[in-house]
Amino acid sequence: MNSWDRILLNTSRGTFEIFVKGEGEPLCVTHHYSEFNETGDYFAETFTNSHKVYLVNLREAGKSEKATEHFQLSMLESIFDLEEIRESLKFEKWGFAGHSTGGMLGIIYGIYFSNSLLFNVIVGSAAREYMTFSENCIYNSQHPQFERMQDLTIKLQRSDLSIENRKELTVERTKLSLFNSARYQELFNLNIHKKISGTRMNYFNREVQIYDVTRKLVLISTPTIIMCGKYDVQCPLEYSLELNEQIPNSKLIVFNRSNHYPFLEEANMFKKEFNLFLKEQIISSL
Repeated sequence: MNSWDRILLNTSRGTFEIFVKGEGEPLCVTHHYSEFNETGDYFAETFTNSHKVYLVNLREAGKSEKATEHFQLSMLESIFDLEEIRESLKFEKWGFAGHSTGGMLGIIYGIYFSNSLLFNVIVGSAAREYMTFSENCIYNSQHPQFERMQDLTIKLQRSDLSIENRKELTVERTKLSLFNSARYQELFNLNIHKKISGTRMNYFNREVQIYDVTRKLVLISTPTIIMCGKYDVQCPLEYSLELNEQIPNSKLIVFNRSNHYPFLEEANMFKKEFNLFLKEQIISSL
């Protein structure tokens, strides 16, 4: 697998670290608190055969700009940063794809800047805080795996972890979100590794408590495909159903043998549905 090309992009809102791979129309991929590097990202890798993917480290992640004010770590400010990145790259429009909290950013992006997006891909995500009212969510205290997930997440934020310990904890944490945990080695078989930005995650853990943009979903006008595993324990399926109900002309695909990673657990179907979505957009624009 080829590594990703690294660029440091200077913008009026600061310098951002971006990893680039693929050919075709531009597609932005990011996550709210992941730190990417030249090894890339499993979700982003999904799109490199059809698009030129720009994998963005947000503020306080990797070598990207630091935050001088706490509010700069918010979802909305992160979208302002992405818009500045798009303009600095001189793209009139680009696509966006986000998984999990990356999908939340995609939702905000669509609400405020649909005119900047060719299309929007939202995978395993939600338009509101998803823990309090769903016992299907692993972050809900009533979920049987709640305590273990909390323990692993906290440990992974430590800066003094050895590479081996971090890998072991990451594997265990990821297995909690697979339809069939025995498939872990088969699914995650590439030399891809990334970290968590503790600063960004800590801010997100506060912001998500008041996160609810459900009444603004009607403002999304860009073509949107929503994809979710039937057994997603992080952002349960009911939240994707809600997105589909509220986002005009959106399309929902449910993966019946997936948890939180349908782009790996049912990779062929995922790519097929994404490509079909793109063809439908081309036909509708004729």
